[in-house]
Amino acid sequence: MPKVSLKGQEMPESPIRKLVPFSEAAKEKGLKVYHLNIGQPDIKSPVAALDAVKNNIPEILEYSHSAGMESYRKKLAEYYQKNDIEVDMADIIITTGGSEALLFAMGSTMDNGDEIIIPEPFYANYNGFSVASGVKVVPVISKIEDDFALPPISEFEKLITPKTKAILICNPGNPTGYLYTEEEIHQLAELVKEHDLFLIADEVYREFTYDGGEHYSIMNVSGIEEHAIMIDSVSKRYSMCGARIGCVVSKNKAVMSAAMKFAQARLSPPTLAQIASEAALDTPQSYFDDVIKEYKDRRDTLINGLSQIEGVKIAVPKGAFYCIAKLPIDDADRFAQWLLENFELDGETIMVAPAAGFYSSPNVGITEIRIAYVLKKEDLIRSIEILKEAIKQYNNQ
Repeated sequence: MPKVSLKGQEMPESPIRKLVPFSEAAKEKGLKVYHLNIGQPDIKSPVAALDAVKNNIPEILEYSHSAGMESYRKKLAEYYQKNDIEVDMADIIITTGGSEALLFAMGSTMDNGDEIIIPEPFYANYNGFSVASGVKVVPVISKIEDDFALPPISEFEKLITPKTKAILICNPGNPTGYLYTEEEIHQLAELVKEHDLFLIADEVYREFTYDGGEHYSIMNVSGIEEHAIMIDSVSKRYSMCGARIGCVVSKNKAVMSAAMKFAQARLSPPTLAQIASEAALDTPQSYFDDVIKEYKDRRDTLINGLSQIEGVKIAVPKGAFYCIAKLPIDDADRFAQWLLENFELDGETIMVAPAAGFYSSPNVGITEIRIAYVLKKEDLIRSIEILKEAIKQYNNQ
């Protein structure tokens, strides 16, 4: 019998989606499931983006340019310039989501067996992208006790080998919500210059910062133009996850030339979604002001509720819309499945993402979960009530 590839065997399951069959079974039994496991906002997409698709259906749904529609790239460059990121259209390649942008970045900078250093916990799919690209993830652990701040630069330096090609960060962070400071970004910039590495920054949550914090892009750092690669997406910014439109941005011409060959190999990003994404760039600031206020209220509701559950330790997020919570249980994977299979509170339960899947180090984060606070406050309050009772019953089994 033919066998699947070693790469296929090593591809990790998504901690965000692997419990979906259990969720579906719970719903078939009549339970209501509150989805805290996935960063799918319930915020409405901008009307302008949806109207652009309704009102601009072409007679022929053609390929776009492999780098994306010129009008979109030009307008996107103007958006970045308004945000003090000085790039032009030639520095941007539109991709099928931020996921493809990361694959292009890895494929353009690393070969089989090369290494990429990533502070963990990190977005779980970085593991999958690395397996697909033949790249080895080398984790440097950040700690919940420090709210998952950047580990000391000395810890990065210990891990650099001749195989190291890049450092990857997510800012603000998924799954931690940590917002890197300007000083931390500059520390990383000095490190990649000293060791001649790439610095890849996943900045898809740039708009979502709280408590007076400001996002600082790697593209703002002078002197690392040849090192810096930015990943971006419309998914979270405009609540358009299903559009699957992202981009890879860099001033490094060799990197962008290589990425363009990957872009040509997959032909082009989705045409209708680009039309919507271009229109979304006209979204007024008031939209973001309202969204950020809503997420801050949800974050505060979640943190206040979790802090009242005995034995729960939380890292307070300063950006994005995720939180890591350490629970007084033995195993978060087992607990998350039990929540869907064997527990309910008045016909309701919750679905969470076990945080071990957001690490690449073994046996780390096994009692932690990631919570996405993308539900309205009433649902978050109810979810916290369910979690509190569930922990009690689980530990009394």
